[in-house]
Amino acid sequence: MTGRSLRASAEGIQIIRKAIKRDNWKQEELKEQLGLQTRQPITRLLRGETIERSTFEELCHLLGLKLEEVVETQPESSEQSRDIEALVGQLRQQIKPLIEQRCGHMKVLDMTSPIGLDSIYTDVNILEKITGRRGREIAELMQGASLANFDRFCIGDVKEKRVPGLEAVAKFSKLMILGKPGAGKTTFLKHLAMQCIGGRFQGDRVPFFITLKEFAEEPKQPEVLEYCSQQILGKGVESLKTLFQSGRALLFLDGLDEVRDADANRVLRQIEQFSRQFPSNQFVITCRIAAREYSFEQFTEVEVTDFNEAQIADFVQKWFQHKDDTVKAEQFLSKLKAEKPIRELAGSPLLLTLLCLVSEEAGSFPSNRAELYGRGVDVLLTKWDVKRNIERGQVYKGLSLKRKEDLLSRLARTTFEAGNYFFKQREAVGLIAHYIQNLPNANPAALEVDSAAVLKSIEAQHGLLVERAQGIYSFSHLTFHEYFTARAFAASRDLGALVTHITEKRWREVFLLAVQHLSDADELLRLMKAQIDQLLKGDEQLQRFLQWVNEKAKSVKVPYKSAAVRAFYLALAHDLAHDLAHDLALNLARDLELQLALQELRDRLPAESLSGADRDQWWQANGAAWATELRAVMIEHRNIGHDWQFSEAQKERLQDYYEANKLLVDCLNSECYVSREVRQEIEETLLLPLSEIEGREKGGG
Repeated sequence: MTGRSLRASAEGIQIIRKAIKRDNWKQEELKEQLGLQTRQPITRLLRGETIERSTFEELCHLLGLKLEEVVETQPESSEQSRDIEALVGQLRQQIKPLIEQRCGHMKVLDMTSPIGLDSIYTDVNILEKITGRRGREIAELMQGASLANFDRFCIGDVKEKRVPGLEAVAKFSKLMILGKPGAGKTTFLKHLAMQCIGGRFQGDRVPFFITLKEFAEEPKQPEVLEYCSQQILGKGVESLKTLFQSGRALLFLDGLDEVRDADANRVLRQIEQFSRQFPSNQFVITCRIAAREYSFEQFTEVEVTDFNEAQIADFVQKWFQHKDDTVKAEQFLSKLKAEKPIRELAGSPLLLTLLCLVSEEAGSFPSNRAELYGRGVDVLLTKWDVKRNIERGQVYKGLSLKRKEDLLSRLARTTFEAGNYFFKQREAVGLIAHYIQNLPNANPAALEVDSAAVLKSIEAQHGLLVERAQGIYSFSHLTFHEYFTARAFAASRDLGALVTHITEKRWREVFLLAVQHLSDADELLRLMKAQIDQLLKGDEQLQRFLQWVNEKAKSVKVPYKSAAVRAFYLALAHDLAHDLAHDLALNLARDLELQLALQELRDRLPAESLSGADRDQWWQANGAAWATELRAVMIEHRNIGHDWQFSEAQKERLQDYYEANKLLVDCLNSECYVSREVRQEIEETLLLPLSEIEGREKGGG
């Protein structure tokens, strides 16, 4: 029996006969299905004779049988074994320069020069369950995320088990790796190819790295076997056929999503046939999620997931080590930890690379975060494909880059206003349909189909929308949801609607981004200030409190702006923490009598050497009385420390007022354009009672 022919075992013949009978096949029908000229190969097989290997494998596939269950196995002769080993060694040496050339370096985005892959590569993790195929409800996805008590959360968090990428490849001989744009699929495949040719992973195989776009666009449209032979000069198809028949090849097929629609069916068919013809080899294919609906029957589909914190740190340290700047790596990671919205983007290897490049250029993250996020959006919408010379089919020709951004902005605003970080596919499709129905040449009859295709296109081509469970979508990052929401308000100038959310914590980042989106933020800042001033309107006690805050600020002479002093007294009176009270009070003391009184109170505090439990016990027993005495001293000497006896509702309103003013100041001090006149107007009237503000307006200043 030669390497090109196979014989069924005696038991295998019986299994094949039963399968033919079970499915009511006739030999004539089998002949036609297998593309044979005569029925003779089938007859010979059932008599126990050898037939062409490819015909045997096709028949097994047709009958739903595993080749190894029915084939007669004969040990290779030592001479055959030596020949195969010699062939593998020879081919590995011949293909090594090509693998090193194609896979040994990485150069993406605006990198001025390539980086050695080994010096920058960070291991990836794999999910064996595809995220978008989970049967989950929105309530399950929202667990741990509260709209009322908002705290930033990562909407891409996945609780399913993750396994190292190398482990997944070792586990499955035929693997389809899916992932978002920029998830590191190609880099992972290149790393595997380099590991293989370096003898560190499946060193007994010959690796072939095939960029499917290049393969598909070859003018002569070669078969996979012929294309592989072109990668190794001097070796014909027959030598490679022997290699593949022995199961000693490792094929990396990169970028199925990058194949043009016109070539897709041909390429899919060739991969399917080749993997069935030579099933004993290892196959790894990469493709963007949602890019191709086609599913290879024998392939296991997995998903590459975002970087976790350890992987982010590993990538950053390697990046800056390559630049001989380890100090900057620590600074980068420290800033990333402090800037949570930016930190969310770093889970994407592509966007993390962008952040490293930006930080390298500027020495830090830019203060205008809207511009930074805009660069990220630009990379995902255009540059990532353009840099690699990839042209994708336009699902809807009228959807230009600006219209895609407008569409995403409308979708973001509508869902964000409703508090929907996750939304049903039908809702997204409906919003898309509502937008594109007014575009030129819109076809009402095909609108629903087009809208669904646009949704899938945005997911597959750009990764800005992601299917988190079956039929449930979200923006890829909360940061992008906020960015596009802010863009929607800025573009429409519907600023009055935006400021109604001034006291909602989850809108904070939207306000900060909106002022940066605007070429002139005067109007928005004035509207924010007016909205804030109305928060305590109608509450006489709170207005008296603001009046007292203003009077206290006027009574002291310090080198600070009046608004800053008012903010200090407001915070001091509203929330005087007992463990800081004595230090704050001592700093405010201006005469000996007050200092002596405060020192006497301080001396009665528990010793710092006491354990935390003993200190807590002292405060429980004596804290109330001590605080009462402190309050009396401060009222007598500095007119502070009054017990305003605010109700819980008043405390909440005052807290909202304070936080809203803080947001206004943060917006004012962000990287936005605001006129000198408006800046001065806001700063001078911060935290003033309404009577004072109205008096200034009437007085013209």
